[in-house]
Amino acid sequence: MKDNRYNWKIKDTSDVDIEEIATETKINPVLVKILVARGMKSADEILNFINDDPQIIHDPFLLHDMQTAVDRIFKAIENDEKILIYGDYDADGVTSTTIMFETLDQLGANVQYFIPDRFKDGYGPNLEEYQRFIGEGVQVIVTVDNGVAGNVAIDYAQENGVDVIVTDHHELPAELPHAFAIVHPRHPQGDYPFGDLSGVGVAFKVATALLEEIPEEFLDLYAIGTVADLVSMTDENRFLVKAGLNLIPETQRIGLQKLIDISGVDPVHFDEQDIGFTIAPRINAIGRLGDANQAVELLTTFDEDRATQLAKKINDVNSERQGLVSAIFDSAVKIAKDQDHAKSQTLVIIGHDWHQGVLGIVASRIVELTNKPTIVLSDQEHNEVYKGSGRSVQKLNLFQAINPVREQFIAFGGHHMAIGITIKGDELMILENQLEKAALENKLNFRDQPEFLIDVKAQISDFSKELVEEIKTIGPFGTNNPIPRFELEEVRVKEAKAIGKDSSHLKFTVADGAETINAIAFKRDEITDILNNISNPISIAGTVNTNEWRGNVSLQFMADDIKINGLQVIDKRTSNLNKNLFEKDTQYVFFNQKLMQLIKNQDIDRNLYLFDSDDIKKNDAITLVDCPSNFEELSRVIKFNQPQQIVAYFFHQIDFYADGMPSRTEFKQVFALISTQKLSQEAVKKLGSKLKINQEKVNFMIKVFFELNFVKIENGLLFVNSDVQQHQLDEAPAYKKREELIKTQEKLLYSNGNELSAILEQLINV
Repeated sequence: MKDNRYNWKIKDTSDVDIEEIATETKINPVLVKILVARGMKSADEILNFINDDPQIIHDPFLLHDMQTAVDRIFKAIENDEKILIYGDYDADGVTSTTIMFETLDQLGANVQYFIPDRFKDGYGPNLEEYQRFIGEGVQVIVTVDNGVAGNVAIDYAQENGVDVIVTDHHELPAELPHAFAIVHPRHPQGDYPFGDLSGVGVAFKVATALLEEIPEEFLDLYAIGTVADLVSMTDENRFLVKAGLNLIPETQRIGLQKLIDISGVDPVHFDEQDIGFTIAPRINAIGRLGDANQAVELLTTFDEDRATQLAKKINDVNSERQGLVSAIFDSAVKIAKDQDHAKSQTLVIIGHDWHQGVLGIVASRIVELTNKPTIVLSDQEHNEVYKGSGRSVQKLNLFQAINPVREQFIAFGGHHMAIGITIKGDELMILENQLEKAALENKLNFRDQPEFLIDVKAQISDFSKELVEEIKTIGPFGTNNPIPRFELEEVRVKEAKAIGKDSSHLKFTVADGAETINAIAFKRDEITDILNNISNPISIAGTVNTNEWRGNVSLQFMADDIKINGLQVIDKRTSNLNKNLFEKDTQYVFFNQKLMQLIKNQDIDRNLYLFDSDDIKKNDAITLVDCPSNFEELSRVIKFNQPQQIVAYFFHQIDFYADGMPSRTEFKQVFALISTQKLSQEAVKKLGSKLKINQEKVNFMIKVFFELNFVKIENGLLFVNSDVQQHQLDEAPAYKKREELIKTQEKLLYSNGNELSAILEQLINV
């Protein structure tokens, strides 16, 4: 059985002399190998990457329409025109709005900000909101993190004498709005050298152009928005996010301080993972379930009491969000696995009265579970208007997949990996068919394991606290600059246990010779029992970090995937057969038909097979319930069925190996006693105690005598056959069978785990 969830790919670094570059750069060879695996071929390239050079920050005026936008904003400030910052409700949009608002406020503008309501207004420019603000006297609208798809509202504004300056980074549609200016890093008429700015990155560039210097006070916001939006963590993004992370522990933003504090994050060791897993989800939560304008207020307020109040509310909303996600996910999983969806390459999952603010998170989790591009939608009170979000796999650009039919939907926008969409009930089939069609055109197969790129193979001895610190120098990590992944190959599990509130995570220790390291695998509790009972070596792929507990700092491996090498042999040998051993829904194989019938009679609803049954499913898991009489039986079931996993109970009522073969003296004692008298059945049953020999052995010896014609029974009495001919004891079939049984039990019951694994693996390969 496959336990690895991904298709591991290790990058080739054989064409570069790692040791030579390590000597030249004075950098740890492991770190050099990582950077070489990422395409850097020389010492100069590596040093240029590691050494932070401010020259990597690009001129904001290279962005399309930047000069036009700046001139119009300054004109509005000079004329005291009313300016509206029109933002977005996620962490990127909130930080973009904050930067743009504070910049214009600092310049003395008559400015206000507005974050649309996710449910009432939807994503991007909303015509009714534009009409309302224009009616209230707004003369210039600056969009942040939205706008390139807002043709209707923007055209309305321009036609009514209100200039709209779009600052955005999302996918450019075929027809752009007729805005006064469009500042976008990928505008086809622009010359900007780095197209992967987030919304906050574009806002930061506008602020830089307006202020005529890099506004360092906004770097904390740049870091949060950029990390949250999962854009490329390369080029100037990496440089500026790193600078922002260094500033966050000392941020002057009272609200951000309060949010970090209430989230339980250590500000001293604050990094990009704290943004991605703690801060950004909380900012996103208020936009999903409430009013994201409060998140902007949190980041801009100077009132400590108000900051505390807002931070608590945002934290509480995030807890509510977690509960909603869990409940909706459980329902969505059932739909994803039902007969209508099981064989499709994509998923459009429909619900009713699901909270639409968390459907993107649910979609992400379904993609992770199924490896299928997924769109999750819901209407409210069965109004037949479905809103939701989609998430994709790397091989399918979700925006491009749906874009050909976008005109048939109420609203649509997004990018490669994520979309937002609003459609009517009678359009659902169009969406499903288009998504499935795109999957077929891109030759998707959800059964193909997703690729998992590994930087280097390593040994436990390669890891050190110093290496962990050196690795941080090539961060911050994110898209296109992932945290380095290692493969530990052929390590042995020493101990495994399920941990966490719901015992869903796996903590285990692996050893490579004398070296050991503790490891964690999230959501992998299902293989705890396997790891505790296999003797196979395993390989693990993931990242290495340090863990601090009560002042002690230790190395820890975060296992993203686990691969059990070779045939999985799970050692659960027992002499106590009970119903609990048949809890798992798998194939149970018996060598003793009477024992199998006994288990069947206990109404155990499981697949029970005799070892030579043709009904055993090949290339699957089997459980060997009892111990075979010989290796020929064992070889038959293993070689013929080629199982990927064997659970070995090897139940046995009698330990023939421990009891051994009766000695010749014992054979003589029993035969001598029978020679002196005729024995009844009751007398035979008492021979063992009379001779102080195990009664099972006595019964066996009498059977041997029978087979060799040494004894016979007449009128219910056992006596010596006077016509006996001379035979060797080992000529008796029972004697030979016991010899084989002893040898079989010796190997199967008394071998250690490693030896048992080798024995069974040898049989499968014979």
